[in-house]
Amino acid sequence: MMAGSLGEVATAALHEGPQALDRFAVQIFKPVQPMLADAAEDVSDAFARMDAAAFEYKLDGARVQVHKAGDEVRAYSRNLRDVTAAVPEVVEVTRALPAREIILDGEVIALRPDGGPLPFQVTMRRFGRRLDVNAMRRELPLTPFFFDALALDGASLLDTPQGERFAALSRVSPSALVPHIIRPSREEAERFAAAALARGHEGVMAKALGAGYAAGSRGSAWLKIKQARTLDLVVLAAEWGNGRRRGWLSNLHLGARDPEHNAFVMLGKTFKGMTD
Repeated sequence: MMAGSLGEVATAALHEGPQALDRFAVQIFKPVQPMLADAAEDVSDAFARMDAAAFEYKLDGARVQVHKAGDEVRAYSRNLRDVTAAVPEVVEVTRALPAREIILDGEVIALRPDGGPLPFQVTMRRFGRRLDVNAMRRELPLTPFFFDALALDGASLLDTPQGERFAALSRVSPSALVPHIIRPSREEAERFAAAALARGHEGVMAKALGAGYAAGSRGSAWLKIKQARTLDLVVLAAEWGNGRRRGWLSNLHLGARDPEHNAFVMLGKTFKGMTD
């Protein structure tokens, strides 16, 4: 859950006692695994599973965990890779926050001139390994939206209830908060979710206000509510796999029929959801 794997934490506790856990407390510039969400069918389902909740826009951007100590700021990806050089906008926003030390959880996303989101694939163009970051920043600026604070000025917030973490975040970073609504009625939550979809976002997140931050875990304290879009496609081709999939068919090319030309058009590839 903290700086170290769950296995390392458990082994240390068994062999050295509770005092050994101090080594695994959340630390600046040592990223922790992000908390993950379960799925809910709709707003009503979320209300049935939570006593008190906040709702926020579910952004289809790039997850980032941002650490600040003084003027030094580093950003890490969902996989805990250092991506600081790729996101100077995030560095500038975080450096200006009135906190000596802070760890933030959020997303960065590329927006259209009207404020609507660009597709995920467009945002991810900013994370190529061989890019002119300054040129890309001019062409495709990123906007950070923070939705959680994991530590603030030397104090870990991992075990602090969600509502209190968000209140602390709101005090420190009011201008970069994800759009949200706290303790809404069901009707207010429905309208909020509809507004998120109208803006072009994936949907909303529902978060239990009394829950701590379960780093690296997926559970019902966070619920994602989004529209499922399905397509009926056909397999046009398959590629031989590499590495672990060597000797097996791996990527499948998927396409749909173009009625105007009476032919299939490839839309993309997939290899998930299937066993060897």
